[in-house]
Amino acid sequence: MRFSKEPFFDKRNPPAELEQPIFIAELLPEDRLPDQRSTGGISAKQWIVAGLLFGATCLTTFLAGLSMAPESGLVLEHWLKKQVVPTELLRQMLWSAGSYALAVMIILTLHEAGHYLQARRYGVRVSLPYFIPMPLTPIGTLGAVIAMDARVPNRKVLFDIGVTGPLAGLIPTFICCVWGMQQARYALPGQDAMIFGDPLLFHWLAAWLLGPRPEGHEILLNPILFAGWVGLLITSLNLLPVGQLDGGHILYALVGSKARAVAWTVLLGVTALVFYTLIRYHNPGWSLMVILLYLIGPGHPPTYQDNLPIGPFRTVLGWLMLAFVVIGLTPMPVIQ
Repeated sequence: MRFSKEPFFDKRNPPAELEQPIFIAELLPEDRLPDQRSTGGISAKQWIVAGLLFGATCLTTFLAGLSMAPESGLVLEHWLKKQVVPTELLRQMLWSAGSYALAVMIILTLHEAGHYLQARRYGVRVSLPYFIPMPLTPIGTLGAVIAMDARVPNRKVLFDIGVTGPLAGLIPTFICCVWGMQQARYALPGQDAMIFGDPLLFHWLAAWLLGPRPEGHEILLNPILFAGWVGLLITSLNLLPVGQLDGGHILYALVGSKARAVAWTVLLGVTALVFYTLIRYHNPGWSLMVILLYLIGPGHPPTYQDNLPIGPFRTVLGWLMLAFVVIGLTPMPVIQ
């Protein structure tokens, strides 16, 4: 998620205590928020663009599922030998690809729907979710984005919009992780196998559902479990407390203007981790992600009523969500 850069402040009387302009036109009480209908609806062009991107992402995740399907190698072998592919084998391959694509799209859709519906509930102008297809990656997508108006009345509204997306996406993610892990097993990786890094949550689930891991073995992923891994990856990345990511929204709602210093600390720490994995393991890891974070920037625009508290429940939930990054994100997404 990101904020609009269009300013909505009164240039004649800018608040002296803020380093950047406030993004709202007038003071609004907490219980009287701007009406979505009064700030402009969604055009037919936006619906078309969003629909096309959604369809394209369905296709690219299906293609990614095909490439990762365990039956793909056997189907390719039949084709190279110019043999007829057994119908059952082809059906299993399409089922595997479709299962992965469906699971990933459910996770992404619920995540973005959480942001969208919460923003509409509070009357904050928000765009439709724009999914990002990416056929050149093993997961088939780079997630989705929503453009949100910068006129957020207070930190409680900002928190609710920011946290609802990850919470909604984690529900199908956990289901996929548990369900998929029950169908998984340990196996020795082949020489040309693609090995993904396991977050702590994966280790815990594997120890619980599969037992101790034999030396040198890896978790053999199936389509549903891989979708759960992708869900953890996307959710954890979004929860990084930097800039205008979901974690950045949550952090600003928790600590206000102090969020910039915390975000810089996190950003420098992630940069150090990237250099360590690059030098120690010759693995670029999150290099591209760190570059994108620097481009986004660690700053976050203020809400108009920054002094309004968010309450103890939201405070506890917010810190728990930020802490989830520790167990949901792997230092090296692709090991081999």
